[in-house]
Amino acid sequence: MKPSFVHTRVDAIPANEIYRILVCRPNHRLGNMVLMTPLIAELERLYKGAEIDIVAEGYAANDIFQTFLNVRHIHCLPPRGFKHPFVFLSKILKIRKTRYDLIIDPCLGSGFSRLLTRLFNGRRKLGFDDSGRRRGMTHLVPSSMAPLHMAKRAVMLVRWYSAPVGNRVENFPVLDIRLTGLERRQGEHQIRDIVVASAQSSTGGVIGLFAEATGRKRYDQDWWNAFVSAVQSASPDCSLVEIIPVHGRSMLDSKWPGYYSTSIRRMASAMAGVDMMISADCGAMHLAAASGVPTIGMFSVTDARVYGPYGSHNAYLVTEGMTPQQAARRAVELYRESFSIRRAADLVENPVFAAIQMLSVI
Repeated sequence: MKPSFVHTRVDAIPANEIYRILVCRPNHRLGNMVLMTPLIAELERLYKGAEIDIVAEGYAANDIFQTFLNVRHIHCLPPRGFKHPFVFLSKILKIRKTRYDLIIDPCLGSGFSRLLTRLFNGRRKLGFDDSGRRRGMTHLVPSSMAPLHMAKRAVMLVRWYSAPVGNRVENFPVLDIRLTGLERRQGEHQIRDIVVASAQSSTGGVIGLFAEATGRKRYDQDWWNAFVSAVQSASPDCSLVEIIPVHGRSMLDSKWPGYYSTSIRRMASAMAGVDMMISADCGAMHLAAASGVPTIGMFSVTDARVYGPYGSHNAYLVTEGMTPQQAARRAVELYRESFSIRRAADLVENPVFAAIQMLSVI
């Protein structure tokens, strides 16, 4: 068990001196950007009133952090910046004009992230390092102290040198891209229209499916066909909706109604409109969890303890050694548990909904 870090360190970073924060996460992958949302939430909690700038690659960060009020500038470096040297250098020079109170390298083992952290101007520079050599950094945390889950590592990093705030040592912010109420309603309407048009039974709720992943994380077509067929058999009162990948092609032979959007936030809104998302390990799985919908992540290669969805009603399945039918039965069990809990909550919180449910039984 890792030792507690709830204490005021001699070299603690005082909250009343931190107003300009820069987070260096130069990465273009959707999942890695979504996994940053707990860090930004923690910075808002620790340094209230501060402005946060983010260095990323590509443009996913713009959508993900769009509704974070404390996020001011999102500096999107071109992917593979060496192919666009003038754009890359101009952005770097622009960022260097600001002197930050705190610059954070949230990564373990990223040379590029550490290089940028050293390059930019800041009074305090925070990151992981086991060598003990500062090399341009002012505050280092041993890598051995990093939690196993990737999203939790950066949260622990900024807590290490912070003065204690509240009693949240063991609690970590969940993945959350902060969809607005309007976005959620739009997603619900989209899914409802799709389900109605497909003439499926939805008395048991709606299950969303995302069947794409990269490399060895991808399940083949036969596996998915057997898995979805087993889900349908085990839960015939549910509707199925496929969330279509960015390339615009169904991964399930177009057997189920689908939803497609190139917008990250609109895709998340649609995911929030189903009752549960089932996805292979990929960026869309993290996006689903960050939309607030109960999410089941399926893992066959990578370590689910590092990348699995965490938080209320989320779960992961390690499918190695499982048949598609076994994985489907377990997924449906998890779905039924989550669905019954959520419906019970609706009955308590919404008396009108409860009355409608009672009338439908009568």
